[in-house]
Amino acid sequence: MTLHLNSQADLEEAIHALLKLDPRLRPVFAVAGMPALRRREPGFTGLAHIVCGQQLSTASAAAIWARLSAAFDPLDHEVVRRARADRLGRLGLSAAKIKTLKNLAREIRAERLNLDVLANEDADAAHHSLVSLHGIGPWTADVYLLFCLGHGDAWPAGDLAVQEAVKIGLGLKTRPTPKQMIPLAEPWRPLRGAAAHLWWSYYRALKKREGVIAGT
Repeated sequence: MTLHLNSQADLEEAIHALLKLDPRLRPVFAVAGMPALRRREPGFTGLAHIVCGQQLSTASAAAIWARLSAAFDPLDHEVVRRARADRLGRLGLSAAKIKTLKNLAREIRAERLNLDVLANEDADAAHHSLVSLHGIGPWTADVYLLFCLGHGDAWPAGDLAVQEAVKIGLGLKTRPTPKQMIPLAEPWRPLRGAAAHLWWSYYRALKKREGVIAGT
């Protein structure tokens, strides 16, 4: 059965379960505190939002998304499928992202893809379903599973912040690669998504601490 992180209470229950599963996480939690649940809109809109922000600064991604949302309200797969590529380009989308979004729209219309059912699939199977789609890489897949679907076991092995946090929190000599991150997270199944929230919170706490030290 797949655990879902649909509320802050769900996340807190999962975090406390993790601390019992793996005592190594207790000092991490002591620094990080209880993480806040992060959720975004599901479905095509949520995945399109993530695609639009790939490899862009937060400000640039927000500006493009604002223009796209204003031009197409509501923004769904059908309007994107029908939209002219040159119009999408004028809104700030690259040719590669236009191709990705239009392919997603076609897959959904043809009922070959149902993004919502991924919430109840095994995390690894759901991840592979997403990365098999044109333009959807591991990071995009994991962010969608975690934040849009609230998948409790999604594990962002390629996220640099999580990698760095794991390195420091587990006392590793070097930052683990995405491949190395998979076995490292095995003790946290089926709560790897909650563990990811904890590691992100830990990373932010460390960076905040570094900022305070640097400013003194």
